[in-house]
Amino acid sequence: MSLLPPTGLSRGDVLATLADYRAGDLAARGGRTFAYVYDAGRPDVDELSHEVYASFLDVNGLDPTVFPSLLRMENEVIAIVAEHLGGGPATVGSFTSGGTESIVLAVKAARDWARTHRPEVTAPQVVLPVTAHAAFQKACHYLGLEAVLVDVDPTSFRVTVEGVRAAVTDRTVLLVASAASYAHGVIDPVEAIGQLALEKGLPLHVDGCIGGWLLPYFRELGVDVPPFDLSVPGVTSLSVDLHKYAYAPKGASVVLYADPAMRLKQFYACADWTGYTMINATVQSTKSGGPLAAAWATLHAVGEQGYRELAAQTLSSRDRLLKGIPEIPSLRVLGEPEMALVAMTSDEVDVFEVCDEMAARGWYVQAQLGYRGLPASIHLTLTASSDQHVDALLADLGACVETARAAQTGLDPALLEAVRSLDPDELPDDVLGTLLPMAGIEPGAGLPDRMAGINALLEAMSPRLRERLLVAFLGELFTTSAKQEA
Repeated sequence: MSLLPPTGLSRGDVLATLADYRAGDLAARGGRTFAYVYDAGRPDVDELSHEVYASFLDVNGLDPTVFPSLLRMENEVIAIVAEHLGGGPATVGSFTSGGTESIVLAVKAARDWARTHRPEVTAPQVVLPVTAHAAFQKACHYLGLEAVLVDVDPTSFRVTVEGVRAAVTDRTVLLVASAASYAHGVIDPVEAIGQLALEKGLPLHVDGCIGGWLLPYFRELGVDVPPFDLSVPGVTSLSVDLHKYAYAPKGASVVLYADPAMRLKQFYACADWTGYTMINATVQSTKSGGPLAAAWATLHAVGEQGYRELAAQTLSSRDRLLKGIPEIPSLRVLGEPEMALVAMTSDEVDVFEVCDEMAARGWYVQAQLGYRGLPASIHLTLTASSDQHVDALLADLGACVETARAAQTGLDPALLEAVRSLDPDELPDDVLGTLLPMAGIEPGAGLPDRMAGINALLEAMSPRLRERLLVAFLGELFTTSAKQEA
């Protein structure tokens, strides 16, 4: 029996069904979701960008000569972003689907640059802080490079140039710095790493996916933002997401290169087949013109003054939060955030329990697991729409800390120690059936409302074991049986 309806559903039935599907989703607007979404609190801009997105939905970005409107918009978007981020007359770039694609392309460009200029390097390495986005490790995995992780200062959460220098070998083909790091919202010492890159003759990519658009406006508003962009000597490429603090619809990102020759290494061409010669600037071939057109529309609809005002609201949110957190007993901020990203931890209460309590009160805050000696934390991504909620957020945080203090029980220490001792490569194929019962969860039953126990279990696992478990869980989520059982 076909899973398709025997006859097409009406428009009303389709929309009603999808509305029902979305009933359990987090709210993308309103300012109470502190991860994954970026809300400017500008319904007029949202409405315009959605309309433009839909109007270009069917336009194919595969061949820029067929739809010159897309080529013009991309060149204009790249020029705007390059000017915003210290690009010179030679700066070039590409519009991509998101930060991960931008990062994958930058890593590919560095790898292929080394293949041409340093052919003796047969097992290339990328040197990056442990706080660099996981997309760099994903890029290394896909492209056959080795990721060399450098620990950060445990107080500032920034990588040190000495640590990066010690990790460089004759196989290094790329250095990485963050502006800012996602987990703690701090900027790595880009100027110092840029000098190291020049000394060693290595490219340096700055990941400005989350901070690149907003930080220059913070600087205009009087914040002491250290240099991080393409104006810094030694920086050869930079990524910035427009669907974050430029508030464009997803997915909209840009990767910039100081040297056009480096961008050519990003491109892919294939004439060795029976069809048309395929040439791609980015990973995607066929791609909708919707995201690019919507990004162009958003940039022009908001404008310079509009972005400065949105940045001021975001900065107000961050500063009020940083002032209020120390007044909550047992909570402390990690590092000195330079971005609108704040991580807080506690030595006295279980931060995972606090996250659960906040969720019960209608807030989404993100739990970050402890890693390599860095503590577990509660992570908040602040946007322009957060400003209206800071006082209520702080009040609920204080109440949730006290509730968590009274209620925390935690998992059996012996169980956590047993999990720490597990060898991920010796577990059976049924990883879920082996590990989930340890947390009191039956496989196939779905996640419970409270996640503190699961987060504690995950934190006790080695990264490799955690990866095995979550890959298996993801496989269970994406299954053809879901439609049949609904």
